[in-house]
Amino acid sequence: MLGRLNHVAIAVPNIADAAKIYRDTFGMGAKVSRPVAQPDHGVTTVFVELPNTKIELLEPLGPNSPLAKFLQKNATGGIHHVCYEVENIIAARDHMRAQGATITGTGEPTIGAHGKPVIFMHPKDFNGTLIELEQA
Repeated sequence: MLGRLNHVAIAVPNIADAAKIYRDTFGMGAKVSRPVAQPDHGVTTVFVELPNTKIELLEPLGPNSPLAKFLQKNATGGIHHVCYEVENIIAARDHMRAQGATITGTGEPTIGAHGKPVIFMHPKDFNGTLIELEQA
């Protein structure tokens, strides 16, 4: 059911500083996107393109962002979630529910940062890792 790893998301307190690390320290240059506000998800994102996947940098978009709570516990940031591609988001959601996984929110897909339907699955069911599924 799982496709390729789409991205690893890293929560950061300052997206400009984090993007600079990837752009300058790692020498990624033009492979680091500009920041984009994602108001529906309460975050600002920057994507770092790697040959085999992406790194998504996440900064809270305001104090009520769900990410703000994560950064209260992890002030310097850290891995927030991993995202896997699936062929059909509804079929994947239904399969995961049938296996006992907890889908966060309403359980209905929302549109993610790539403009594609996504769902998130609760970390308690996946060894403490928040899982995002994105329709490929």
